[in-house]
Amino acid sequence: MNCPYDASKNTSENDEVKNVRDMEDSIHTDFNDDMSYGDYLCLEQILSAQDLRSNVHDEMLFITIHQTSELWLKLAGFELNEAIKNVQDLDFGHAFKVISRVKQILSQLTQSWSILSTLTPVDYLKFRDSLGHSSGFQSYGYRKLEFLLGNKNESLIKVHESNPIIYAELKGILQKPSLYDEVIKILHKQGLAIDEEALNRDFSQPYQASKSVLNAWLKIYQNSEKYFELYELAEKLLDIEDAFQQWRFKHMYTVQRIIGNKMGTGGSSGVGFLKKALDISFFPELFELRTHL
Repeated sequence: MNCPYDASKNTSENDEVKNVRDMEDSIHTDFNDDMSYGDYLCLEQILSAQDLRSNVHDEMLFITIHQTSELWLKLAGFELNEAIKNVQDLDFGHAFKVISRVKQILSQLTQSWSILSTLTPVDYLKFRDSLGHSSGFQSYGYRKLEFLLGNKNESLIKVHESNPIIYAELKGILQKPSLYDEVIKILHKQGLAIDEEALNRDFSQPYQASKSVLNAWLKIYQNSEKYFELYELAEKLLDIEDAFQQWRFKHMYTVQRIIGNKMGTGGSSGVGFLKKALDISFFPELFELRTHL
């Protein structure tokens, strides 16, 4: 015969179950003369930066998603600059770590669109006019990221001419070799034949696929043990492009879900303009070589 469980047998009459975590005496509580968590992170400035332009509840969601996305974009750009330096220094181990981090940042950004997609078309239209001509197209964090990866287009920075500091920064990145340009230089330094036009091109122009670069990657993949670090670097680059394209697609799909085929607030064609980005590859030879293996 089974007996019912009696909790009283395991708890004395004087014991009390506390549904609370007691404060520990060692925890610091006086921050009159010491730096607190909020001080370190400048939370007063960050958490007071949500300036709603309407009385619509869902505008808070819209602003928060885009502000946090800009922080992630800033970190991704910071990490890509480090990756470029690592590649220049032939520090592949650290480059792999940093590139993997960028991939995870892009995955985080992709997830944020799922949160924004809880915004219905009716709710968005209640405050859309409050945006004026502001648009994600004007995100210099995003443009910086694309330029660092190699998607160069000088006409896209015209929207930043009103801010000389930002414009100068983007102009500088536009004219410098991208991450992929630096990788191609390394292929050449490792003894792989790369045409001069791919090595010393006008870096402010969009990258165009090169037959010599394709052949170099083919040789690396066909001799992956000999060129293991370069082979692994190629796969890390593809991880970034994969994550970036997923982010682009989710962005486009979320916009389509909320505004359909309306024009963007910044004047673009909206979804049609976003779809064109899906056809752009940062590392075209890394995809083409798979056909030839």
